Amino acid sequence: MSKILVTGGCGYIGSHTIVDLLQNGYDVISADNNSRSNPSILKGVEKITGKSIKNYHVDLCIFDDTHAIFQENPDIAGVIHFAAYKSVGESVSNPLMYFENNNNSLTNILRCCEEFNVSNFVFSSSCTVYGNPDETPVTEETALKQAESPYGSTKQMGEQIVQQTVNSNKIQSILLRYFNPVGAHPSIEIGEIPIGRPANLVPAITQTAIGKLPQMQVFGNDYPTRDGSCVRDFIHVSDIAHAHTLALNYLIEKKNKSNCEVFNLGTGNGYTVLEAIQTFEKVSGQKLNYIIAGRRSGDVIGIYANNEKAKKILGWIPKFNLDDMMKTAWEWELKLK
Repeated sequence: MSKILVTGGCGYIGSHTIVDLLQNGYDVISADNNSRSNPSILKGVEKITGKSIKNYHVDLCIFDDTHAIFQENPDIAGVIHFAAYKSVGESVSNPLMYFENNNNSLTNILRCCEEFNVSNFVFSSSCTVYGNPDETPVTEETALKQAESPYGSTKQMGEQIVQQTVNSNKIQSILLRYFNPVGAHPSIEIGEIPIGRPANLVPAITQTAIGKLPQMQVFGNDYPTRDGSCVRDFIHVSDIAHAHTLALNYLIEKKNKSNCEVFNLGTGNGYTVLEAIQTFEKVSGQKLNYIIAGRRSGDVIGIYANNEKAKKILGWIPKFNLDDMMKTAWEWELKLK
C-alpha cells in the first residue's frame, strides 16, 4: 500500500479523490488548513470507505510546517496537489492573495518532494490555462493564451513551476487540466460545500432551488454562443477523482514517456449555462429563480475538451452524464438542508 499525500484533502475534489485512492488500494494522508474547506467532509469519506484519514491542519505556505509532514511520513510515495484558492471572481478582486497562496504552497511542496525523494507528483491544473481559445474542443497541444483571471494565471504559472522543476531532479509529474467538476459522490455522503456565497454555477443553482439564495444570476446572454450564455464542459467530480488515481498508477508503474505529461479531463461536450439550468430543472422538478445579469470579469466565453489522450493513455472513461451530475448535486443539497 503506497502512501499518498493529498493536499487540500478536505476540499471538494480532494475528498472525492481520497475515496477513489482508498478504493484502489492506496494509503492516504491529507494536508488541509480548512481555510476553504470543511473538515467534517472526512467523516463522509470514512462512511464510504470504512477508513479514517489523518489530516494535517497545516498552511502549506509555511515551509517548516509543510516540511514536518514529510519528516513524519518518510514513506510518502506520491503527492496529489490540490491545495489552492480557486474563485475566478475573488482572484480578479484580490490577485496578490492568489499569487502568494497558490504559488508559494506549490513551491514548498515541490521542495519537500525533492528533499525526501518523492518521485510521483500530480498537479491540479485547469482549463483556464487555455484562456479564450480560438477553437474548441481544445487538445493538450492547443496554444495557451493569456489567462482571463489571476486564478488562471496561477495555474499557468503552476504548470511552468512544475515543468521547470522536474527538469532538474528525479520527480515525475502529470498536469491534469480539468474543466468544470460538478455533482456529488453517488453515495451522497460527500459533495461540494461552498464557503460563503457560491462562486461556481452548480452550487449556485442548488442553493437557489432550495431557498438558501433568493435568486441567482446568469452572467451574460450576449456571448457568441448558441443561446448567448457561456459554454462549459461539465464533468462529474467522481470521474475527475478516478483520473487522479489512474494518473498516479501511470507514474508509479513508470509508464510515462517524459518527466512531465499533460492530460485534459472533460467529457468532450460543451453545454451552455442556460442548458445546464434546464437540465437541473428537468431532473429535480424545480423551477429555478434566475435573472440575466451583465458579463462577469474573468469569464471565458466557451471551452470544452478533447479528452482522447486521457482515454487512450490513462484508460480514463467518464461514466456520468449531465443528468447524473445535476441529480447527485441536488441530492447532496437536500442532504445538507
